[in-house]
Amino acid sequence: MEEIVKEKIKIPSLVTVKRFAELLGLPIVEVIKELMKNKILATINDEIDFETAAVIASDLGIETEKDIETSDSGAMTLENLDEILKKEKGSGKNLQHRPPVVTILGHVDHGKTTLLDAIRKTSVVEKEAGGITQHISAYQVKKKGEIITFVDTPGHEAFSSMRERGVSLADIAILVVAADDGVRPQTEEVIQYLKEKKIPMVVAINKIDKPNANPQRVKQELADREIMIEEWGGNVVSAEISAKQNIGIDELLDMILLVAEVEDLRADNKRPPLGVVIESRLDPKKGNIATVLVRTGTLKEGQDVAAGSIVGRVRRLEDFKGRQLKEAGPSTPVTVIGLNSAPNVNDVLQGVTDLKAAKVAQKEMQAGGFGETKKFDSRQMMKTIENENIKKLNIILKTDVQGSLEAIEQILGTIKSDEVGLDYIKQGVGDITESDVKLGQNSKAVVFGFNSQPTTVAKRLAQMNNVEIKTYRVIYELVDEIKKRLSDMLGEEIVRTDLGKLKVLAVFMTGKKDMIVGGKVTSGKMANKENIEVLREEKSLGRGKLINLQQNKVNVDEVKEGVECGITFLGETKIKEGDVLVCFHEEVVKKIL
Repeated sequence: MEEIVKEKIKIPSLVTVKRFAELLGLPIVEVIKELMKNKILATINDEIDFETAAVIASDLGIETEKDIETSDSGAMTLENLDEILKKEKGSGKNLQHRPPVVTILGHVDHGKTTLLDAIRKTSVVEKEAGGITQHISAYQVKKKGEIITFVDTPGHEAFSSMRERGVSLADIAILVVAADDGVRPQTEEVIQYLKEKKIPMVVAINKIDKPNANPQRVKQELADREIMIEEWGGNVVSAEISAKQNIGIDELLDMILLVAEVEDLRADNKRPPLGVVIESRLDPKKGNIATVLVRTGTLKEGQDVAAGSIVGRVRRLEDFKGRQLKEAGPSTPVTVIGLNSAPNVNDVLQGVTDLKAAKVAQKEMQAGGFGETKKFDSRQMMKTIENENIKKLNIILKTDVQGSLEAIEQILGTIKSDEVGLDYIKQGVGDITESDVKLGQNSKAVVFGFNSQPTTVAKRLAQMNNVEIKTYRVIYELVDEIKKRLSDMLGEEIVRTDLGKLKVLAVFMTGKKDMIVGGKVTSGKMANKENIEVLREEKSLGRGKLINLQQNKVNVDEVKEGVECGITFLGETKIKEGDVLVCFHEEVVKKIL
């Protein structure tokens, strides 16, 4: 008799209890009872994650599988994309004009965000929590009928890896230097990077409205670093601006168009699309969203695409203002809605002609051991602290987008200590789910979320099991909290401060546990009620307490260098003439990172 193979039930990554029961073909009451057996309190409208659903289904004798196509296939890389773009440019076939892609770089506080604000005529400063651009985004402006695409990269030095990603996508970089501050360390870092990548630049000398502004000094400092402005006989164009006062912005945009014209930027908009994912997140209403910068070809609504390890169909395209688009050509930033899962930032999105074949190919790659789980585990191994003597703070980190995750990890990676360290139990993008809470409970980890909130079920489960969940909207508030916790783990230490030395000239009285001696302060001072260390021929004999200090037989609080005095010493050590007494202060202080 032929064995009947039961088909596995496909379950989404997040599913309501009601829908879960429908997929299993079971009454809702039975599913809720099974959830309660596993100490999960969930109503019919609450969402549970796939991991929880799989366990419940297994307990009910039903096999499940995740209803998304996830594998780490041999997808196109940024390096592959660069090669294709170079060959396309070299071939000269079917090439048409495309807008320049521009990024703005410079030292923190030199006015990058204010310049962005001036360019797009909206208040980006007010919108961004903590004053730092948390995610990469992209938008377009029009000047003289020409479109310019801006890739907005974070400007703080802690985001250097994200900034470099933005530069790698850009045709032109605006180097912002404050006229009142000049070239700073981060400016030099950016200059070096632009030279290495051979990216054309436009220098924007900002804050020329400041009283102490000195544009000529800035030009000299740039010249010292082999960046020669045109008026100084070089080939780098520049504009003197005040982003705050909206001075020189039009001229700066003209400079960008001038450089773009020289670069003669072209692409083939008739070929299948190729783009780069510059932002990726899970939207509670729209689902998985990817912001993609189209590099060549035309991306169309309803088109089948592959992005890194994700295969799916474009359900909707939106421009940077949220307006629906039917298609997006080269250099266009576009929001892609409809993918089954969120791709990683830096994944290359490409059009596919055979969606079914693409899915099969990726499943085969996953079966070959290149799946998402293996990738995640290897990452955790790199993060694990090997030194068992180090005290570990176990954390689970969830963020809204991949870029935030990378930025936070980079900042936390700068924390150095021989005594304490972080152990990443899990990192990921999306809501904080009950699986995160269970993992936190088992590993005694704190669950941290950046622009990521716990689901209703996760919040309830955390309260029941005393799992701490901390959520933040500002990166540095999250980082400061983790630093504080690490500092608290360091404990306390005794800090000694030497105050002065005294040479013993006479011993007046010797008791069982105290002595009265006289001497001269040779350095610093002797202070009453402080500690004393007895040195003989520079070797320590012991320590005690200075319980009484006299100068000319009058009690005093301290005696300074060059003055003779008498002291009453309390301690076991026996002092002799010629000994040196070191007066010192000790206090217990909290260790800091």
